[in-house]
Amino acid sequence: MDLGVIMFNGYALPPADLARAVEERGFESLFFPEHTHVPVRSSHPDGRDMRRYSRAFDPFVSLGAAAAVTTRIKLGTAVCLVAQRDPIITAKEVATVDHLSGGRMLFGVGAGWNREEMANHGTDPRTRMVLLAERIKAMKAIWTEEEAEFHGKLVDFDPIWLWPKPVRRPHPPVLVGGSGPTTEDRVLDFGDEWFPQLESYPSIEELGARIAALRERAGRRVPVTLFEVPPDRDTIDRLEAVGVDRCLLGLRAENAADGLSNLDVLAGVLR
Repeated sequence: MDLGVIMFNGYALPPADLARAVEERGFESLFFPEHTHVPVRSSHPDGRDMRRYSRAFDPFVSLGAAAAVTTRIKLGTAVCLVAQRDPIITAKEVATVDHLSGGRMLFGVGAGWNREEMANHGTDPRTRMVLLAERIKAMKAIWTEEEAEFHGKLVDFDPIWLWPKPVRRPHPPVLVGGSGPTTEDRVLDFGDEWFPQLESYPSIEELGARIAALRERAGRRVPVTLFEVPPDRDTIDRLEAVGVDRCLLGLRAENAADGLSNLDVLAGVLR
């Protein structure tokens, strides 16, 4: 079982400082979330405070800073809101981080849930799943082809040149976020790994059943990363037993001192 860290409040601990601390304590990976902004009139489905999501640094700037001061940990997005992004620019950002880090990029992606945020980017929430799929497929073409082109319903461009190409071949793994009833279809369509949330399942056994069903459909052992996992060794061991490969522990902090102290608490579950 690999253990990584995800932190939402970027202001509490700068990305470079956080990355150093995560690597020093022996974690396997560090992930950054993405919300470009939070519309004031939007709300969370669970009623939680939305301001938490407005304090996230840009994930690719953060990953670049993290790559510059580390040598071992993997660096990921949890998750990149591809339906709100230009695919050509995003393909270059992913490839740049992978290139600068020596092939350590993990590309976690999702369609997003904040409809007001999407609308501010000109994205129609009703078509976000189709848009997500086409943009990922277009990015894969950019990463793997010298003269890439893509012609879909919502994404369309003639042959282009774009470098750098990723160090990781054929490209950084695409971790498809989500836990809805059609998520596995997206994993099989354009993903390399599955990236669900623990809170979406009433029991670890139910999550395990879905992992087993996905792998049976795929005909391969699809890697599974789970995020927002509590720092409890028994829970982590049970998740490993049902097939989870990586758990991301959520780091909460209001300032740098809290961040480092809480990171030490999370590190207590490392083996």
